[in-house]
Amino acid sequence: MKVLLWHVHGSWTTSFVQGPHEYLLPVTPDRGPDGLGRARTWDWPASVREVTPEQLPDTEVDVVVLQRTRDLELVREWLGREPGRDLPAVFLEHNAPDGAVPNTRHPLADQAEIPIAHVTYFNQLFYDNGTAPTVVIEHGIVDPGERYTGELARAAVVVNEPVRRGRYTGGDLLPLLAEAAPLDVFGMGLTGLHERYDLDPGRVGLHDDPPQAAMHAELARRRVYVHPVRWTSLGLSLLEAMHLGMPVVALATTEAVEAVPAEAGVLSTRPQRLAEAVRTFVGDPDAARLAGKAARAAALERYGLARFLADWDRLLGEVTR
Repeated sequence: MKVLLWHVHGSWTTSFVQGPHEYLLPVTPDRGPDGLGRARTWDWPASVREVTPEQLPDTEVDVVVLQRTRDLELVREWLGREPGRDLPAVFLEHNAPDGAVPNTRHPLADQAEIPIAHVTYFNQLFYDNGTAPTVVIEHGIVDPGERYTGELARAAVVVNEPVRRGRYTGGDLLPLLAEAAPLDVFGMGLTGLHERYDLDPGRVGLHDDPPQAAMHAELARRRVYVHPVRWTSLGLSLLEAMHLGMPVVALATTEAVEAVPAEAGVLSTRPQRLAEAVRTFVGDPDAARLAGKAARAAALERYGLARFLADWDRLLGEVTR
C-alpha cells in the first residue's frame, strides 16, 4: 500500500515504517509540524518518501494514518478528499487523555467512518470514545539488541521537554532521585532543567537530542533506567531501555504497570521508594543485571516488532477492504 502519514512521533514512526509498504511523508520548505519530512536522528528505510503538498493531488494514496485533528484538515486541503469517506483512514492516538480525566472526550468520538487506534489499553479505557470504533495496537520496537553493560554507576532518564511539561514528566522528582545516584537525562528541550529544579550539574548530566543509536549506546552503559513520568501514554524510551536489558525503576502510573513485570525492576507511586530502588540497583550490579534480563525478556514477548507490524497490516487491510 501507499500510506500517507505525517512525521509526528519519530520513535513510533521508526517502527511503523519497517513494514512492507511505501510511506509518504509530507514535507514543506520550513520543515514545520505540517511537513517535517524524513527523520534526521532516526534511521528510516528508503520506502519512506517525502512528498510536497503540491505533489499530493497527483500522488496515489491508498490509506492515511491521521495523528492530529489538523491532519484531517490537511487531507481535505491538500488532496481534496474526505478522510474515512473518499480516502480510507485510521486515527492513531498516541497520547493519554488530558483535561477532565476520566471524562475526556476523544476528538473523533461517536463518528463511524474512521477507527481510532490507541497505542495502549489505558488510553482506550480512559478516553470517552463514544460509539466510535476503536482498536488497541500496542507498541512494537526495533530491537536494538541486548547491549547492557551497566558499567557506569549512574541512572538514566529519557524525557522530552521536561522544563515546559513540568509535573507531567516528573521533573520535580529529579532532585530526590539525584540524591540516590548521579543521573544522566537524555531527550529534547533540556535547556534550563538545572535552573528549573535547582539541580546540581555535578550530579545531573544533560544530553540534548542525541541520535537514537548513540543514545541507546549511552543508556546501556548506565546501571539503571528511571521513568519518573506521571502522565503519559507509554514512553517508547522505557520499552527501548528494556530491550537493551536495563533494569527499570518507574512510577506505577498509566500503562507502565502493564509493561514492566515485578521481576524487571521496581514500580511504585511513592517517590521515596523509587529513590531507594535506584540506590539499591546502583549499589548491586548483579541484581541490576538480573532484573535487566527479565526486562528484556518481557519487552521482546509483548512489544516485538513482528507482532506490531502484523497488527497494523491487519487494520490497514480492514479499512481499505
